[in-house]
Amino acid sequence: MPISLGELATRFGCDLDGDPDIVIDNVASLTQAGPRSLGFFSNSRLLEHLSRTGAAAVILRAEHATDSPCASLITTDPYACFARIATFLNPLPALQAGIHASAVVHSSATVAASAEVAANVVIEENAVIGEAVYIAPGSYIGRDCRIGEHSRLLANVTLARNVSIGARCILHPGVVVGADGFGNAPSADGWLKVPQLGGVRIGDDVEIGANSTVDCGAFDDTVLGDGVRIDNLCMVGHNSVIGDHTAMASMVGVAGSVKIGRHCLIAGQVGIAGHIEICDGVMINGQGMVTKNINKPGVYASSFPVEDVRTWNRRVARFRRMDSFHERIKALEENDS
Repeated sequence: MPISLGELATRFGCDLDGDPDIVIDNVASLTQAGPRSLGFFSNSRLLEHLSRTGAAAVILRAEHATDSPCASLITTDPYACFARIATFLNPLPALQAGIHASAVVHSSATVAASAEVAANVVIEENAVIGEAVYIAPGSYIGRDCRIGEHSRLLANVTLARNVSIGARCILHPGVVVGADGFGNAPSADGWLKVPQLGGVRIGDDVEIGANSTVDCGAFDDTVLGDGVRIDNLCMVGHNSVIGDHTAMASMVGVAGSVKIGRHCLIAGQVGIAGHIEICDGVMINGQGMVTKNINKPGVYASSFPVEDVRTWNRRVARFRRMDSFHERIKALEENDS
């Protein structure tokens, strides 16, 4: 959608350094941008890319305006501004309201007239589909599920049962919400399945990445707050509560009955043990293992970065001898006393 740089500056509250009549019709990286492209710059380590960009204009902070070889949209948060403009320039396809002939919708379900239900979708009893919702092909909406207005469920999403999704949510292909949690009681005859009777409550503006899963609660509901972001291939266990605007990267595993606060950032491959609490404002670095409560905001890390195998083998050998080292030190301390 072509638009002048002056119009963009006015619409998104930026200061403009350059010709307001320059036309923009796409967004791109600094290295791939062309004469009608808008890029953004926020990382000083990429200053060389900025100096060589072929973009028509770049979004950046005031202190970098003199480094730009082209027009600039000046703002205090270039990345957020870029996200807003990119969304504006790339609107979602308009909905084709209605229910596809191959979809199966239970007579007790309610589907808003403005919603689009695509091919081979199944909607079970007492489900409620809100205004301007999009449900992509192959998705399954179980009984007693509710989907808020303007939410989008992409291909092959499953809402097992008793799932409530707020407004403007996005569930990417293969997401499963509301499947049974891992509830098993040991007995002399083997494992006994514990019925999973709770549901899942998801707030507004939540995004869940492809092939991630959120289990239903055993008794109480599993809860994802407003603005939560979950990457691909993540797992949220039953009865867990994820606070507003918390984000987790790919392959995070959250066990059952975990409570995570608001505005937390959890990096890839982090594992969180069950029945613990993490306060607001916590960042956990990649591959960390959380086994006890975190009560103070801050950055936390564990695990070992990769290194040369010979160095690693020496360190493992030393680690295995730590018990004997400890006993020798203890004996020396006792002799000195």
